[in-house]
Amino acid sequence: MDQIQHKFIEVQGLKLHVAEIGSGPNVVVFLHGFPEIWYSWRHQMVAVAGAGFRALAPDFRGYGLSDPPLEPEKASFGDLIKDVVAVLDALGIDKVFLVAKDFGVFPAYMFSLLHQERVQGVVTLGFPHRSPSHPIKYHEHLPEGFYISRWQEPGRAEADFGRLDAKTVVRNIYILFSRSELPIAAENQEIMDIVDPSTPLPSWFTELDLEEYGSLYRKSRFRTALQVPYRSSKEDLGITDFIIKVPALLVMGGKDYVLKFPGIEEYIRSEKVKELVPRLEIVFSPEGTHFIQEQFPNEVNQLILNFLEKHI
Repeated sequence: MDQIQHKFIEVQGLKLHVAEIGSGPNVVVFLHGFPEIWYSWRHQMVAVAGAGFRALAPDFRGYGLSDPPLEPEKASFGDLIKDVVAVLDALGIDKVFLVAKDFGVFPAYMFSLLHQERVQGVVTLGFPHRSPSHPIKYHEHLPEGFYISRWQEPGRAEADFGRLDAKTVVRNIYILFSRSELPIAAENQEIMDIVDPSTPLPSWFTELDLEEYGSLYRKSRFRTALQVPYRSSKEDLGITDFIIKVPALLVMGGKDYVLKFPGIEEYIRSEKVKELVPRLEIVFSPEGTHFIQEQFPNEVNQLILNFLEKHI
């Protein structure tokens, strides 16, 4: 990964960290999920750069090496979208492909709606596009120990995570999110208690990878990361038409726990998602989990490259 360069761009008074590799007129911007950072895209960045694209992967504000906002409790998805615009403007980039994972899917699609003229296409992993007017009602369908419900409660995850060092928190989340079962704690448990400390990391995620995450989260911790995405989902961005007009690709792991979210698997497999994304191609990787881009990098790289080359 030595060929990946790093820079800081000042945006709204914050220094945002951006990893970059490659050159050329066609630019691919990678948007991470939780608890990820730019590093989660390391395999894809090298692959697209090798194919002649310029690859950029920012750490969202409050993640990795990017500064946290002064008031993390007020951070929002709208901030993330404005940050992407500001980074592209600062680098003089007019048009991009977006590749997004997990909660990064939301700012990617919202960016596509707000700035359609700047988007050549969108690739998403791990979550489909949904209209905010039809949210998933976790509280109605899942136990109170469901991890999103727990993490939406101010202070609870902070107290849970605070018992452990940052590296161990990331280790536990990677283990939990690599399973096909939904992370649900018992009434007398916290989410971090679900993982047995002796459980090994997934085979495709090394101790060196974990150290990279741990070293960055020692700076940022999780204060902003818990606000966005878990506590800012009701934000109104002023969008009335949620139909995505640009070409799109959705890659889902067949063993991704997200498929057990209420209604999600049916929504994708029935292709009802195409009502909002008419130009969408859907690919399932049967053995893929939530971190499919790190688990099966060669497969994901090829899917992304095929999409990019089709829509240049």
